[in-house]
Amino acid sequence: MQQEQLTNIVGRFAYEGTISEIKPLGEGLINDTYKVKTAEPDKPDYVLQRVNHVVFPDVDMVMRNIDAVTSHIRKKLLEQGTPDIDRRVLRFIPTKDDSKKLYTIVEGTYWRLMVFIDNAITKQAVDPESSRAAGKAFGNFQAMLADIPVQLGETIKDFHNMEFRLEQLKEVISRDPAGRVKEERVQNMLSEIEKRADEMCKAERMGREGTLPKRVCHCDTKVNNMMFDKEDNVLCVIDLDTVMPNFIFSDYGDFLRTAANEVAEDCPEMDKVKFRMDIFKAFTEGYLESAKSFLLPVEIENLPYATALFPYMQCVRFLWDYLSGDKYWKCQYPDHNFVRANNQLHLLLSIEKHYPEMQAFIDGCLK
Repeated sequence: MQQEQLTNIVGRFAYEGTISEIKPLGEGLINDTYKVKTAEPDKPDYVLQRVNHVVFPDVDMVMRNIDAVTSHIRKKLLEQGTPDIDRRVLRFIPTKDDSKKLYTIVEGTYWRLMVFIDNAITKQAVDPESSRAAGKAFGNFQAMLADIPVQLGETIKDFHNMEFRLEQLKEVISRDPAGRVKEERVQNMLSEIEKRADEMCKAERMGREGTLPKRVCHCDTKVNNMMFDKEDNVLCVIDLDTVMPNFIFSDYGDFLRTAANEVAEDCPEMDKVKFRMDIFKAFTEGYLESAKSFLLPVEIENLPYATALFPYMQCVRFLWDYLSGDKYWKCQYPDHNFVRANNQLHLLLSIEKHYPEMQAFIDGCLK
């Protein structure tokens, strides 16, 4: 976009200072992001972001969720006497015409403005050190929101609902739009999926029975969704669009699905797909350090299940897309989605071998 257009959009918000420059920031895949630099040294810089309302069709709900979460965390940090709070929790700027509204609409596009956190970095590398920091940060994020007094909305319906994902798979099998269901390799994979279907849907059953609560979860737990200071201390959790009610398994299992695989999720060499117990141990240690204060025994005892659940779910989703004719994820070659599904199945098989070791480690963390 042109500088003049961006300046006019920023001008709709109640920001401080004089704009001196607006330039692209980062390489996000979902939202368009810009850094807004101000001329005055005593005024903050800002981040201007276009919210992708195709991915998040109810932007108002997204921003109400974010407002509730950041306000609750900010209140707790104030009560604790935490210094420099704008570096510890995101602060969104209201619009000039409505002090309670945190976004504006320009020609059918949705925009928001937040304070830029200076002298901070994100990390891409996944190692035991960053995994422990991630576990502690996301566990602390959940802990601070365990008593939030409002009910958040579901920004992406059934995002991590295993029963729903299996129903999607059954539906596409019945239609077979790409003529791929009868492939022997597909039938073999479907057999492995069916063997585990009942066990993998137990979170939804326990939720209906009232034994497993839904809590406020981040639902996109990656290492690069945290800000660090220059001394490698975690400042805050970012990218809050997916914050919504879910089982804690979402934040725990989804991180390990990507971080603890020896290879990328589309690596075609299945003999190289292995689950890294060093990453599991580091992340689990950090997570339980900050989250065990509020977790129920049923949540803790099912953490190994959560570790297996997300490769299983992603295997189902990749296979669903393969059988659909590759409509959802971009593919580089005809078998790309099948390779992805097979990769996740092999990761699941590797995880299952580590169940006793996982449980023993978790038990040790609680002593």
